[in-house]
Amino acid sequence: MASEEEDQQLPNSKKLFINHVDSYQGFNVAKYLAGCLVGASLDDAEDETEEADETEEQPLTGPKAGCYQIVGTLKNADAKKPDFVKEIFEFDTREKLLEQLIECDVIVYDITGSPDQVDEAAWAVSEVHADMERIDKQKMFILISSVMTWARSKPLDPDDPEIPFTEDDYRRRKPHPNFKEHLSCEKTVIKNGKTNKSKLITFVVASGITYGAGENIFHYLYKSAWHNAKQLLCFGSGQNVLPTIHIKDLAGVIQNIADMKPKTRYIVATDDSQTTLEEIVKGVSSSLATGAVLNITKEEAFLRSEINQDDFDMLLSNLRMDSVFVKENMKIRWVSETGIVENLPKIVKEFRESRKLLPMRVCVLGPPAVGKTAICAELAKQYKLHHIKIKDVIDEAMSRYEASAARAEKGDEEDDDGKAQDDAETLENIREAMESNNGRIDDTYIIKFFRDKLKSMPCQNQGFLLDGFPKTNEQAKELFAPDEDLEEEEDDEKTSFDKTIMPEAIILLDAADDFLRNRIMNLSETMVTGTHNDEEGLNRRLNAYRDLNQEDESVINYFDELEIFPEKIDVSKDTSKNNADTVAKIKKIIGEPRNYGPTDEEREEMRRAAEEARLKKEAEEKAERERAEMEEAMQRRARQEEWAKNLEQVKKEEYELLEAQSIPLRNYLMKHVMPTLTKGLIECCKVRPEDSVDFLAEYLFQNNPQID
Repeated sequence: MASEEEDQQLPNSKKLFINHVDSYQGFNVAKYLAGCLVGASLDDAEDETEEADETEEQPLTGPKAGCYQIVGTLKNADAKKPDFVKEIFEFDTREKLLEQLIECDVIVYDITGSPDQVDEAAWAVSEVHADMERIDKQKMFILISSVMTWARSKPLDPDDPEIPFTEDDYRRRKPHPNFKEHLSCEKTVIKNGKTNKSKLITFVVASGITYGAGENIFHYLYKSAWHNAKQLLCFGSGQNVLPTIHIKDLAGVIQNIADMKPKTRYIVATDDSQTTLEEIVKGVSSSLATGAVLNITKEEAFLRSEINQDDFDMLLSNLRMDSVFVKENMKIRWVSETGIVENLPKIVKEFRESRKLLPMRVCVLGPPAVGKTAICAELAKQYKLHHIKIKDVIDEAMSRYEASAARAEKGDEEDDDGKAQDDAETLENIREAMESNNGRIDDTYIIKFFRDKLKSMPCQNQGFLLDGFPKTNEQAKELFAPDEDLEEEEDDEKTSFDKTIMPEAIILLDAADDFLRNRIMNLSETMVTGTHNDEEGLNRRLNAYRDLNQEDESVINYFDELEIFPEKIDVSKDTSKNNADTVAKIKKIIGEPRNYGPTDEEREEMRRAAEEARLKKEAEEKAERERAEMEEAMQRRARQEEWAKNLEQVKKEEYELLEAQSIPLRNYLMKHVMPTLTKGLIECCKVRPEDSVDFLAEYLFQNNPQID
């Protein structure tokens, strides 16, 4: 909770609560409001536009003076607090949450994302209303609901079903069966705002289907298109009209409500479009994919896993809505007033930037046999980029022209505005040029093939790895020349190259000619046979490469002049297996992947593989421990048996040694000592002296036999 000192440091600010600031709508609405000055929407929108555009580009790092101070809750307890959020409310009981809500000036509850928030929002507005005696200044409660509470409303005019609904008709609204609780929550919010408006005012915003930023409901379309789907799926006939609004425009509506406190308490928030589902799907497909759309039945759609039930209900809704109050009374800096289809280029750019799905364009150059293709193949696999090889580009282009020419011969060219006939003529020109050039295709056509490939949607979406092309300075100038037919978008500065296909990283692999020759000589004969890598072919290609890359005329000079400086790597120093060190160096140069990463299926497969590997490792370790323990026990028993056996042998040997050593002493005693000792003992028995020991000693001394 904010302290008095913090409040003083942020004059004219208001504390604004938003639930689930880590969800799509909560995050984007909170981010927008965190950069809005309190009361800014009451000024002229035109005066604010330039200032807003300047601040919008700068990332928000915390609460700003005069702006809304965002506090809120998290949907995912493990989520990180966004930088623009001042505080995350933590609570174990609703009573504790209420204590924190009471301290907020504006309370915004979005009930479109999580079903459990419908009940919590109704509880929150009811409890704040019940605690009015504790409120010393007016509180505002804004509920973000869905137009799905209108989904089953009867037409205003049965004879003209295209008349749109407005705020004035909100009492006639009938909800979709799955949104009845949302309607009940709306009524609760409206009711609690009627009794004491000096303490609590409430608003309900019926939001259209939101889009923009990283996308929400329509994300499955963008993702599928970005991954180069041949056809995007349209559920049903696609002729149903969807009420929509850009997420930033919805945030602008919330800003206006918080600033102006309008008398109208139920507000419809949609853009001006009356767009059908099919138009949206076609628009996204044309902007990111092939432009093709496949209509599937609702029954088939239910089997798809791309969207959940609530989103599916919204996509199949058919509503015409007109947000009259917003247009006539609010000052919105519209991002997409005319709708999603009219603004698709800007929205697609926003989608890519929000999701960090920027294409990665890399060019790998170097002499023959330096390992370009193998290294590019490994990088393409790891980064999920398109590996562009000159042979593949030529084969693909020729196949395309041949297929198109075949259509022209059959007369099936009506649908492509004569393109098939043009392709047939181009193919004929290519073949004529090849006949006069020893079967080689002229550079002009090769450049065209490459430009078409690099400008294709797959390469524009994910990016590409150019493998060994362009080879010359002239080829580079032609390949990357700016497209004069296209107007510069949002940039008056003309460049000397085409930004959409120019590589952002140039990698030059190099090595001495002797190293390259030795590398080829060490290959097996089967790997060399039928290729250009025999001795004669390699020498010819090496000489051609060195001739084309003289100091002042090399392809590298072209990039140097554009200040796209190549990174040179000496592959002769790479002693790792399969060029692993070189691949690692290139990865460090080009950075982290800029794509979706593994799919859910791939993640599950990786998780399953990791779990299987862990279990296998544990089983192997357990088996190894048991084997080691058993082996140790057997060795211990063997050692004990051997020790016992050796001990017995030692005892036997010691006994025999002692026996052998005792014979001379025994003989000596038997011959010289025992006879005298025996006589002394007999004599002692006869005399019976008082001290037998002393007697015996004296006897032995007197009768000691003299031994020579």
